[in-house]
Amino acid sequence: MRIFSVTDITRAVKDVLESEFPFIWVKGQVTNLSRPASGHIYFTLTDGDAGLSVVWFKGNQRNAGDGESINPLTGEVETGGKLELEDGMEILCAGHMNVYPPRGVYQLVAELIQEQGVGDLKLAFESMKRKLSEKGYFSEDRKMEIPASPKRVAVVTAPTGAAVRDFLKIAEGRGTGTQIRIYPTLVQGDLAPGQIADALDLVGEDGWAEVVVLVRGGGSLEDLWAFNTEPVADAIFRSTVPVVCGVGHEVDFSIADYVSDKRVATPSHAAQELWPRRETLIQAVDELDNGLVRSYENFLDISSSQFETLRKGLKWLSPAQRIERLLASFEEEEQRLERTVYSFFSKKNMEVDNFSRRLSVSFGKDKISRMEQDVVFLSDRLGRACSTFLHVISAEFENTANSLRMLDPESPLERGYSLVTVEKNGTFLRSPDEVLDGDAIRVRVKSGEVRAKIVTK
Repeated sequence: MRIFSVTDITRAVKDVLESEFPFIWVKGQVTNLSRPASGHIYFTLTDGDAGLSVVWFKGNQRNAGDGESINPLTGEVETGGKLELEDGMEILCAGHMNVYPPRGVYQLVAELIQEQGVGDLKLAFESMKRKLSEKGYFSEDRKMEIPASPKRVAVVTAPTGAAVRDFLKIAEGRGTGTQIRIYPTLVQGDLAPGQIADALDLVGEDGWAEVVVLVRGGGSLEDLWAFNTEPVADAIFRSTVPVVCGVGHEVDFSIADYVSDKRVATPSHAAQELWPRRETLIQAVDELDNGLVRSYENFLDISSSQFETLRKGLKWLSPAQRIERLLASFEEEEQRLERTVYSFFSKKNMEVDNFSRRLSVSFGKDKISRMEQDVVFLSDRLGRACSTFLHVISAEFENTANSLRMLDPESPLERGYSLVTVEKNGTFLRSPDEVLDGDAIRVRVKSGEVRAKIVTK
């Protein structure tokens, strides 16, 4: 059994808790609020049934001495000062879970705190997001392709806002000359959704623009709420012109972002996405020019090489060259024929000389004389052998003939004997026991045959 130390247990709980809740939103009521001299804020967030310790470090608090504050999620500089917490206040806390080992307690490290009203907007945002998603507004299949380096661009935005100035400033140094039309509209407030939708519809009716850009600078969730409304989503959905949405900053996501054909991080980023930098285009032209020069030089090198090959080929195929090659070939063949004939006759002469020597050795006068003597001697031997062989054969033949004559069954008939055969089976009768009373027999004598029947009584 393993015995854990307090540190081991605390570390294990810390690892599990912090990995499972890296960033969460928690809703509750502020109690036990404490503001020590360090500037950090400590309180308990409760819903009546449970309590959660929360620490809001000074570095995460939206506070500036001149009345401005910085949104830690969006990076936007906002006015209005910091949020003043009070016991009993209903809030939404965003942050990550943490375990404080010295006290063995878990707590929420707050990165952003908003009053409950803002939380209601977030719930409304999620509800609208689910509704439009079910209707197919976010489907990638329906989204149009954004044209590359468009020549006619419609911009739907507030005409005096920083967003349009940033967009135009970036666009000035990009592309190769583009016409931009501003379709002015409110981008914040109750009237903004209707105006934005009308402007988008007007872009489609004009039929002038290749792409429409919807831009607005950063802000709080309330400031950007016009882009989370259903009228704006419907207008983007039915637009016949591709829509690029550049609302807020990198961390800001609106319903318009999801419905549009392309979402970009900021208004400046929208211009960057639509057109390449002019310096990049110039560099690309230079590279193409250099490539064209290299290709032309390479083409000339290849053409020169091909020309030289063709020139050699034509020279090789010319009639004069062909006749010269044929004459040279004839001379070579003639020389080869002469060498072949000379070699053939030389070889045959050598073979004849060799055969002559072998014939001379094999059939000389002495050899022929010896062979004649051998022939005479062998003839004598053959004659004697044939005579002896015939004599022996004749004797053997006579003996065989005598034996055959003695074995001839009819030979005794010449001496007055007879042969008796049983008629029923054709066998020679050798014993009286071989026949019965009444059996027919045949008696053969020299001059013929007599048939008889056995009578035993």
